[in-house]
Amino acid sequence: MSRDQIRSVAIVTKGGSREAARVAQELTEWLLRRGIELAVDARSHESQGRDDISVYDSEASYDLVVVLGGDGTLMSVARALRHKVPILGVNLGTLGFLTEINRGELYPCLVETLAGRFETVSRSLLDVYLSRPDGAALRYRALNDVVVTKSALARIIDLRVEVDQRLVARYRSDGLILSTPTGSTAYNLSAGGPIVYPSLPVIVVTPICPHTLTHRPLVVPETSRIEVKLETPDQEVYLTVDGQEGTTLERGDSVSVQSSASHAELVHISGRSFYDGLRSKLRWGS
Repeated sequence: MSRDQIRSVAIVTKGGSREAARVAQELTEWLLRRGIELAVDARSHESQGRDDISVYDSEASYDLVVVLGGDGTLMSVARALRHKVPILGVNLGTLGFLTEINRGELYPCLVETLAGRFETVSRSLLDVYLSRPDGAALRYRALNDVVVTKSALARIIDLRVEVDQRLVARYRSDGLILSTPTGSTAYNLSAGGPIVYPSLPVIVVTPICPHTLTHRPLVVPETSRIEVKLETPDQEVYLTVDGQEGTTLERGDSVSVQSSASHAELVHISGRSFYDGLRSKLRWGS
């Protein structure tokens, strides 16, 4: 697919990574030589000390965002973006299910991308609403998953789960994972949930170590609204979004999850399929 030529690019790096900082410096020079209007994250902007680049703003619009790091960095960018911007993930970490290319592929792929010769794949996001009995409320957004789980020292917890205001089950378990198809290869997979093709319009509900062994993972339409209510008192329980942000939960707190109207747009240029990724990342063999 051919698109308009890329003219404005943002670079976001993994915090604290020397390799990411070094690649960002190199990439900055490379893009500026090609006349690209450039923005970099605040840490990179401070370290580079240049007046010819601006500071990255998640609420601004760019033609492309290049993420240097791993899946965690890409997830944080995807959650925060407020415009439909293609994201090119460069894997400087280990597993990298979401990051499209590795360090050695960066510049050949960028040549194609800047010329508009790339495709994007749309990944669903989850809107998360936490409401408390006292009326307080918090909002989050997830690319991978929403997890309600007990602390290491807490006992088993009780969770009431409804889908579209219909009771599904009362889970006695260590917790519950609500996953997008993108997140199905993350915590969901470790907890025994299914691997889901990324473009399928579904949400996966996976209990963590359920006390009742007949409680199995459940796949529901992405149009569903899922309500999880904590019914256990006096336990340490946490709500975690993409493994990166969240808060503690108390008895009576209700977590509502539904598919977001927004989507993450990931650049796809490598030619590798989802199944290629499964074979290489999960070592399924050739």
